Amino acid sequence: MNPVQADVVRIIIVEDYKLTRVGLRSSLNEFEDIKVIGESETGENGLQIIKDLRPDVVLMDLGLPGMNGIEVTQEVKAFDENIKVVVLTSHERDEEVLAALGSGANAYCLKDIDPTTLVNVIKNVKKGAAWLDPNIAQVALKLFPKPESTKVLNAAGISDARAQLTEREMEVLRLLVKGKSNTEIAKDLIVSVHTAKAHVCSILQKLCVDDRVQAAVKAIKENII
Repeated sequence: MNPVQADVVRIIIVEDYKLTRVGLRSSLNEFEDIKVIGESETGENGLQIIKDLRPDVVLMDLGLPGMNGIEVTQEVKAFDENIKVVVLTSHERDEEVLAALGSGANAYCLKDIDPTTLVNVIKNVKKGAAWLDPNIAQVALKLFPKPESTKVLNAAGISDARAQLTEREMEVLRLLVKGKSNTEIAKDLIVSVHTAKAHVCSILQKLCVDDRVQAAVKAIKENII
């Protein structure tokens, strides 16, 4: 394999609507470092193709006939957790948001996402990052109940998780919940990308989570922000 090909992200699209598949493939093919190596209109067939071709990233529709996108995502992760899954949904229904947040996927996007943004998500996900669409984050924010009686408070009346975070880390966490990347966080807070990344790593450690999506979900669910 030559050096150029080594950097190409191999994609499989699992989407039941042909026009959507064609649109995704056409948009992605405009980028030289993205290669669509397979596609499927059903979850069952998609899962088999994924196992056969072992792509870097799967674009997964939620509303598939038969085996749905959540079930396929769970099967993919059980088969090979190194295969990244970017969930695509056309709606912001409560049940879809909750299902997506619990599926184990690496990113959650709405289908009206800008192609360039989607490609950036794909590339970052391949490198190990996680991404939560700001709109999905906002829906989740409304879904999770925040009764005072369920919060674990310290002597000062502050939740333990929140008490561990510095004011700057709280700012970073709020931006994480909005789906901001390290670069965007750095720009918003007028700090270096290295500093933004360091804050994110510290937040993950203090919240005892593995990635940015888990941090965002925990922040919403436990009323940290």
